[in-house]
Amino acid sequence: MKSILSLVAVIAIAAVAYLTLWPVPIGPMAWSAPKDDGFAGAFSSSNRLADLKFVDLEGHQGPEDAALGLDGQIYAATQDGSIVRIDLDSGSSERVASTGGRPMGIEFGPDDRLFIADALRGLMVMEKDGKIIHLADTTSDGSPITYANDLDVSRTGVVYFTDSSHKFTADGTGGTLEASLLDTLEQGRTGRILRYDPARGETVVIARGLSFANGIALSDDDSYLLVTETGTYTVWRLWLTGPKVATFEPVVADLPGYPDNLNRAGDNTFWLGLASPRSGSIDALSDQPFLRKMVQRLPATMRPQLQRYGMVVRIDGNGNVLETLQDPDGDYALNTGALPGPNGELVVTSLTEPRLGYLEPGWDKSNDNASELSARGG
Repeated sequence: MKSILSLVAVIAIAAVAYLTLWPVPIGPMAWSAPKDDGFAGAFSSSNRLADLKFVDLEGHQGPEDAALGLDGQIYAATQDGSIVRIDLDSGSSERVASTGGRPMGIEFGPDDRLFIADALRGLMVMEKDGKIIHLADTTSDGSPITYANDLDVSRTGVVYFTDSSHKFTADGTGGTLEASLLDTLEQGRTGRILRYDPARGETVVIARGLSFANGIALSDDDSYLLVTETGTYTVWRLWLTGPKVATFEPVVADLPGYPDNLNRAGDNTFWLGLASPRSGSIDALSDQPFLRKMVQRLPATMRPQLQRYGMVVRIDGNGNVLETLQDPDGDYALNTGALPGPNGELVVTSLTEPRLGYLEPGWDKSNDNASELSARGG
């Protein structure tokens, strides 16, 4: 009996030592998570994403972002490095290029070239013939671009893009999702906003200190940027011109989920993807960095997980919520964003799905509750 008790004591001591002393990749910082009001008010639950149709990606998966080309086709960036062209009318898809990395945000420029933020390789562009050209993997001061994520292109061809984390990389952690989870759990605030000037071939940092800088989109007149800060559930506005130039201000705060990509929707409105509802347990530990370290030491299956829940939101530049589309069943989950299709469709993207989702033309007339609502924090 004594030997059994001794063994139990040794195991208990070893478990405590492991949970308190074992090295982990994060050095959590204390912060105060905003109150989570859940799916209420402007974000009230609905089933408006339950009617999605799908195009199979023929073996590719994770259409993180998509863009509409002048040819009327949808182009998507997938996990295996491919750029896939999709015809919504025929339901067909084909690979047209590969970056050799992990393309994330994509957007066509004014010259109809496809600009690509690649988490492994930095900023790239796909020529009209499918040739991939590397543009930047460092800033002008020699700082490496470690996690290029989302981008947008101005009317003059200047590219604005996010560098989500200066510490956690997709190749060093096992993938883009793994890196994002580590960065948001740590709250190290190493995310940056970068600007690439094609005339000078120069990439400069225009903002830093974000907790996983993620989605980014320009206003229609290029006067401001909207940027999502995933780790704090916030959408920020950065003024590029006018009397408020260089001013950084929150326009939507206390989002009920983890904000991801932003895409322009016309008339200075924007589609925002929420990849998953917030984690109550992680929020509760926001001011307890030691306990967050202990969470990281748990087996992966015991740590808080992203939930399968479909959600995209349309906002304006002032943070007003204009549309909230959800699927609580999460049939098509980890939604990264949405964008208008060629014929009135709404194309919806995902971090992990093996297909591209879309709502058929007329989707916006299917619900009388799509009237403008005021967002919390707007």
